Amino acid sequence: MKTIKDFVIQNKRVLVRCDFNVPLSENGEILDDFRIKKTIPTIEYLIEKGAKIILMSHLGRPDGQAVEEFRLTPVQDKLMEYLDISITKSQDCIGPEIKKWTRSIQSGEVLLLENLRFHKEEEENDEDFAKELSELGDIYINDAFSASHRAHASIVGITKFLPSAAGLLLEKEISCLTKLSSNPVKPLVAIIGGKKVEDKSKAIDKISEVADFVLVSGLIKKEIDEKGFNFKYSYKIIGPVDEIGGGKDVGPKTVRLFREKIMQAKTVFWNGPLGRIEEKEFAVGTEELAKAIIDSGAYSVVGGGETVEFTNQLGLGEKFSHVSTGGGAMLEFLSGEELPGIKVLE
Repeated sequence: MKTIKDFVIQNKRVLVRCDFNVPLSENGEILDDFRIKKTIPTIEYLIEKGAKIILMSHLGRPDGQAVEEFRLTPVQDKLMEYLDISITKSQDCIGPEIKKWTRSIQSGEVLLLENLRFHKEEEENDEDFAKELSELGDIYINDAFSASHRAHASIVGITKFLPSAAGLLLEKEISCLTKLSSNPVKPLVAIIGGKKVEDKSKAIDKISEVADFVLVSGLIKKEIDEKGFNFKYSYKIIGPVDEIGGGKDVGPKTVRLFREKIMQAKTVFWNGPLGRIEEKEFAVGTEELAKAIIDSGAYSVVGGGETVEFTNQLGLGEKFSHVSTGGGAMLEFLSGEELPGIKVLE
């Protein structure tokens, strides 16, 4: 797979697909800027190399309509704060005016396109829409690992029309997750939390091939039992032994058991909380789990929107070896499935 470093990008218009789909408060403030922060090294690299930078992303679910609350203005402000340069944002992501604009952009300048999902053609992977986007750049860079499991126009369709490669973040995600799934330092402990075992069963099955233990949340364990899920290595799967709040959190015996397994690990993978973390009284088990992973000193990979947000709130995010921007994309990658956005770059 080609990466951004394989191209001479000075004076070239580089169209970068980012994932700035960040959580917003009711008054439009960014609650967690983790995904924006993770893309900064790629943008800084492009500025340093004298590229003309055009950034594009989606935000929320506007369903093909221009919805005011999903404009990328808060993202523009946050990018200016991190990069300490002026960034212009367009009123749309396609059109003759924007095409003309990208032709007058100077080296080192950054233009942020408006929300891609204001056009229904983005999620439909419409070829004409992808072609129109491609006319805004000379080179296409995908730096949106967390959206690469979607076959959308700005992720898949656009690669038909431009020389394409992975950005620094996408390259790092693939490298860390490949190491985890193919050649982890053992013992490996995987922790799968949250709910919806249907969405996670392939990942549980696949990772249990290489893991020594797979620790699952109470909701996942309950669904496994109720729906009769069969796993190849079911003896490796360990659920809670006690709970509090009628299953809203794991109990102290489970925390001790899970901590004991984690402390044996050389590698830990974690996706999904153990309890209802939005309620402080039921976040204790998940917090203790996060601390155990850090205390273990193991190579640690964590991912999934609410899990990452939670670890950042605890001030522990920086202490993990790798914090993935992907939730669904990470689980699909670890399940051995091909991600459309990565496949087209290979």
